[in-house]
Amino acid sequence: MNIILFGPPGAGKGTQAALITKRHGWPQLSTGDMLRAAVAAKTKIGKKAKKIMDKGDLVPDDVVVGIISERIEEPDCAGGFILDGFPRTIPQAEALDALLEDKSLKLDCVLEIKVDDAVLIGRIENRIEESSETRSDDNVETFKNRLEVYYQQTAPLLPYYEEQGKLRTVDGMLSIEEVNEQVEEILSEFD
Repeated sequence: MNIILFGPPGAGKGTQAALITKRHGWPQLSTGDMLRAAVAAKTKIGKKAKKIMDKGDLVPDDVVVGIISERIEEPDCAGGFILDGFPRTIPQAEALDALLEDKSLKLDCVLEIKVDDAVLIGRIENRIEESSETRSDDNVETFKNRLEVYYQQTAPLLPYYEEQGKLRTVDGMLSIEEVNEQVEEILSEFD
């Protein structure tokens, strides 16, 4: 099963992806993690991405699509995968549709995790306070910019996937366990 996790930054997509992976074995394909790995390795793409990520802006489509295309061909993706952080724009969604079609794959479900902005800002403030290791993009101003980018560029994807009949929404204001129960109930529709 191939799914996308959607929601604004800090909504808990990574947490839910880890729980889904643990239960079903589908790998979490986080473009953020893949890009941060490239930044840490100081690759050519990593250096380019770092400048963009540090401002909270989006990495160019061709870089992200290339990373995804290579990754979904890995053996651990044969039974399915979870996209976390991709697509973020309509052109990326269209590129993903074309990519999957070229590989004779399909997208089964898009899970949106809904969370209020004030709660998200509180979460990032807590993460900054509680963590000794913060990411370069872990500050409130960058986070607010990331939220604004999400609403301007990524949120328009929700109607795109709703029109395809793939969008399902869960209440991200609940506990991690309760959100996961909602997620698993939705995923069970596809068994």
